[in-house]
Amino acid sequence: MKDSILELFQQYAQFAIPISLVISILIAVSGIIPSVFITAANILFFGFWPGTAISFLGEAIGAAVAFYLYRLGFKKMTRDSLSRFPNIKKLVDSEGKQAFLLILSLRILPFAPSGLVTFAAAIGRISLPLFVVASSIGKIPALLIEAYSVKQVVDFGWQGKLILAATGIFLLIWIINKVRKSSKVEK
Repeated sequence: MKDSILELFQQYAQFAIPISLVISILIAVSGIIPSVFITAANILFFGFWPGTAISFLGEAIGAAVAFYLYRLGFKKMTRDSLSRFPNIKKLVDSEGKQAFLLILSLRILPFAPSGLVTFAAAIGRISLPLFVVASSIGKIPALLIEAYSVKQVVDFGWQGKLILAATGIFLLIWIINKVRKSSKVEK
């Protein structure tokens, strides 16, 4: 996917920034596609700091657009469906400073699903401007970590990438085995 985006940037270099922002918005609205591909393409095409800044801008605008669209389409959705996510449910029921701090903390946590945070905020009571500020500030550390990681993987030689892939496969198999063993023990 990163290579396709890079080709698009190269083919339409004068429109690379708007293309990047549109892709970031689509990723944010989808709520499930990881942003790492656009971050990687931005860093490779624009350079580390400009690419990171464009990725940040795209994610901030994308979160605002997704919030607005989710609010339009899902505001009437029942809040009970989020009961299995206690922090997210807390966000739906909060407002003002409490909502701001919850969004900020959930954006900083790398394992909090971004789309779910945006969705919960959209059906909650927080205003769009407050959401945008909290979300954008919270994205800074996570995006810097993502950008740095992407840069390190891209700069890695093929041997390093092979070792990284093998390690990833090993960890995936190990996790699957652990999950299978724990599900057998519960039965």
